[in-house]
Amino acid sequence: MTNQDYFVKIVKDLTIRGRYMTSKKIALCVALIMALPFSAAEAAHKKHNQRVHHVVDDHASAKKASVKTHKHIASRKQDIQQVSFEKTTFSGEPQLASAKALVMDQSTGEILFAKNINAQTPIASVTKLMTAMVMLDAHLPMDEVLQVTDADVDTFKGSSSKLPVGSQLTRAELLHMAIMSSENRAASALGRNYPGGITTFVAAMNEKAHALGMSSSHFVDSTGLHSENVSTAADLSKMVRAAYNYPQIRQVSTTASQEFNVHGYRNPVNFSNTNLLVRNNSQNWVIGLSKTGYISEAGRCLVMQAEISGKSVVMVFLDSMGKFSRIGDAERIRKWMEARNFSSRMS
Repeated sequence: MTNQDYFVKIVKDLTIRGRYMTSKKIALCVALIMALPFSAAEAAHKKHNQRVHHVVDDHASAKKASVKTHKHIASRKQDIQQVSFEKTTFSGEPQLASAKALVMDQSTGEILFAKNINAQTPIASVTKLMTAMVMLDAHLPMDEVLQVTDADVDTFKGSSSKLPVGSQLTRAELLHMAIMSSENRAASALGRNYPGGITTFVAAMNEKAHALGMSSSHFVDSTGLHSENVSTAADLSKMVRAAYNYPQIRQVSTTASQEFNVHGYRNPVNFSNTNLLVRNNSQNWVIGLSKTGYISEAGRCLVMQAEISGKSVVMVFLDSMGKFSRIGDAERIRKWMEARNFSSRMS
């Protein structure tokens, strides 16, 4: 019911009920009734205008939002394209599990891959490469028989050994065990039987490191069991290049396994290489030198000299937590180099 109908109804009701209206009241009602169409029309017009303005405003807002959305989409599209490009570029390099890593052209010293190469870290049994070099530099008789004593037992980490106290082996055999199988008692015996004893031997290790330019390296024992034996990937690349110049180190570090006569055993005891790639004689690898290392402070470590795509490289992988991740890192580097034909770059 409209307002006009409502007022007509009021007049009729009052008349029917016998309540006669005065002329003033009738005139007022008539005036109100006559004014209602215009007020209703004006209200309707105003409502229509508000609706129109609202639609226009909504359209303008929608247009503005559309422009903003298109700009945002264009911006995001550009960002996505940029991120995609950057990801593609970055994914060209392998993602390694080792916290520190370095790959170097052995001949020129050019660094092909680097990851935290100057971060100092414990190096565990990689230390034994320095032990081997210092011992060989002394030109001691390699056929001299040395005895494993209680002084060679690891009371620091409690590591196991296949060499019982009392075992007698030549210096050459101890070198073989220390490098190939990372035998701590063998490395300890080599250092202890150095002229002047273990203290003089450790001093010679640090002097050798200084001579090789290993400025961020320090050694405290011949085994690597102490976490104070520290170095960097950059320094270790220098040590590997130097160790490669020793034929004895190359030979023993790349032997898959070897049997030795050990005190207390009826039959010869087999010692295996700690590097799975060497031990399994992988056909994908040509390895000229190898050494692994592990203590909890150092993580899993691996240094190698190898040929990839016909070129000699030095590889250093340090502080990897997974048992096989250092081997996986070496495989990732090999495939990465082969896929990108680094041999032509390094010629």
